[in-house]
Amino acid sequence: MPNHFDSVAGDWDKNQVHIKRTKAIAECFTEMVQTNKQMKALEFGAGTGLLSFALKDYFAEITLMDSSVEMIKATSEKLILTKDTHLIPVFFDLEKNNYSDKTFDVIFSQMVMHHVKDIDEMTAKFFTMLNPGGKLVIADLYTEDGSFHDFAFDGHNGFDPDKLAKVLQKKGFSNIKHQECFVITKEPAEKIKKKYPVFLLAVEK
Repeated sequence: MPNHFDSVAGDWDKNQVHIKRTKAIAECFTEMVQTNKQMKALEFGAGTGLLSFALKDYFAEITLMDSSVEMIKATSEKLILTKDTHLIPVFFDLEKNNYSDKTFDVIFSQMVMHHVKDIDEMTAKFFTMLNPGGKLVIADLYTEDGSFHDFAFDGHNGFDPDKLAKVLQKKGFSNIKHQECFVITKEPAEKIKKKYPVFLLAVEK
């Protein structure tokens, strides 16, 4: 949903839930996924790059891909200040196009996949973009009742990670593992606080 994310890009990093969630996911990531500083990674739907910045010391290079112009602009402005030359922002809509510029040792995403219309097609693209032995790491919502989003939303209401694992197995992925890594607390329209747990799932090609 590039239009929505264009509109919120400027304030994205001011949201403390985004900061805390990213920290928790990064901690789970480094515990669950073995990396080395020779690896090249892709963050799909990178937004302002919060997770890539948190993981920047674990990789030789990270490509930060997003289909929102304003998110990529915000990331680029941050990189001017931090001078992290191994973080590379790329404006690209992977849902609409195939990416063949390079392949990766790790592809990861944070709270992105529930926005992807065709999970089957996207996971097939990930498989193609990964090097042999490469890892796919997905952080996203467990199945929820549809109350999580406070804007017009036509994606998935989270996922059952076991069912998602079966989709990934059909694509050729193996060594699947997942765990809960964070809980988002929100107050939807009915003004009753709800908890939305987030899982981290890792698989290998």
